[in-house]
Amino acid sequence: MELELRHLRVLCAIADAGSVGRAASELGYSQPAMSAQLRRIERLFGGPLFERDASGVRPTRYGVQVLAQARDVLRRAEAIARRPPHSGPGAGRILRMAATNSPVLPGTVARLRNRLPEVSLTVSSVYASSRIVEGLEEGAVDAGIAADYPGAELRHSAAVTHRGIVTEPTFVALPADHRLRHRTQIPLAELAEEAWFVTPDDGAGWPGVFYTACEAAGFTPAAVHEFLGDRLQLQSMIADGLGVAAVQATHRPVRGVLVKPLVGTPLWCRYVLAWRRGGVADDVAETVFACATAAYRDLVAQAPHLRAWAARTWSVPAP
Repeated sequence: MELELRHLRVLCAIADAGSVGRAASELGYSQPAMSAQLRRIERLFGGPLFERDASGVRPTRYGVQVLAQARDVLRRAEAIARRPPHSGPGAGRILRMAATNSPVLPGTVARLRNRLPEVSLTVSSVYASSRIVEGLEEGAVDAGIAADYPGAELRHSAAVTHRGIVTEPTFVALPADHRLRHRTQIPLAELAEEAWFVTPDDGAGWPGVFYTACEAAGFTPAAVHEFLGDRLQLQSMIADGLGVAAVQATHRPVRGVLVKPLVGTPLWCRYVLAWRRGGVADDVAETVFACATAAYRDLVAQAPHLRAWAARTWSVPAP
């Protein structure tokens, strides 16, 4: 078998989805066909590119290297095929973005303004990912950064397409003097008696996935404070010992707060770039995606707890 661009797209789709089954669904394959395709590709490369576990697949050390080169090759191939910018009247001149509560957003926007200075960019904060999808389908926005969860993938009509930016573990934020502060990883079950700060329904599956994970760990949270507000205010309350919270893996703790991974990684979250078909030029969508992934890499560089977890879990730096 000779390596083709479609093989590289298969590898990237699997990495973005974090699951062979989800990648198969997105590309229109059956799962057995996708699994067989992956085996043939891995034989071509001479080694495994993904590790498989109960939550899906993760790139091996070799797989991370292959994926980085695959994405570069695909970007170059798309650049060759794409039409010149602004070939239509006003094409690409306006980009209306919506974004959920994601730390990826600031770095993405900053890069977009540098990479696409000719595009008029507007950004609106929309907490619920379901509302972002509605905005895309109604034509109120052109693109959005949304979130979903394994087993509760983003749902939308054929008018919208999406691409996974990153699938990351969910960590827990604790007071710095917490009784489990010396643990490298925290068993979720040992937080059964804690008060939890939990954000409200995000239209994508949260907090349902949180309560499902607690149930699997054998408990129902003793106390829950619904919280949707300033992150510094949340951290201040955690530091004061008022509760704990599930947080994004790139969460940067303030003094008095620790961020730790959960044993077995019972919670995952995926950030997704979604856009209207025909409403965003291919080169613009590719640039937004590249800016978002670069922004995430910067966040990882500032999150030693995530890098340490990735080194133990994947034996490679986090993507």
